[in-house]
Amino acid sequence: MDGQLIAFTGVAAGMVAMPGADFAVVVRNALDSRRAGVAAAVGVAGGLLVHTALAVAGLAAVLVAVPALFGAVQLLGGGYLLYLGTRALTAAVRRPAAATDGTARTAAGTPADGRPHTALLGTTQSLRQGFLTNALNPKAPVLFLSLLPQFVPAGAPALPRTLLLATMVVAMALVWFPAVALLVDRLGVWLRRPSVARAVEATTGALLTALGGILLVELALS
Repeated sequence: MDGQLIAFTGVAAGMVAMPGADFAVVVRNALDSRRAGVAAAVGVAGGLLVHTALAVAGLAAVLVAVPALFGAVQLLGGGYLLYLGTRALTAAVRRPAAATDGTARTAAGTPADGRPHTALLGTTQSLRQGFLTNALNPKAPVLFLSLLPQFVPAGAPALPRTLLLATMVVAMALVWFPAVALLVDRLGVWLRRPSVARAVEATTGALLTALGGILLVELALS
């Protein structure tokens, strides 16, 4: 039995499941609909795929080694998180206090007033949000560069092992984040109650805004 592989499984699972920007974006979109939540989840996994591919190709080392390039990614990532957080906070403030909950929708996911549900129109947007939130995370390349080599056995070919580890991370994300989206949707009737939905939206917005602000402050201090 490969003890290092078992250890990596535990470490990677904890890394993927740790609440952060990815988690907040998936929950935020899943509040709109199951389809939007799952799309955001797939987008997050796509962002992880980019990071793992860069790590395997050795390009992540270039990103980390070039301060200007790393700073540009950090600026984009922090700015994008601030943008998403501000949108979520604004939506929380504007959410009607007497809005209808999820039971007021038709079977097709359309509100009772006949207007198309935003999730049906915004699946691509949700996918893009999940992807960009993860892909523009400047700390991910550092994490992969420091984590993956530790689980390559001494004397073993590095490329096949690194590919295996990278694939495991992406596979875990493809299981975990859609599961989060489905759970949020399952609890939709309760979570979409006006007071609860506003609280969840405000919380995710505050988290995204804080994470974006931290990235920008770190950039300014570096």
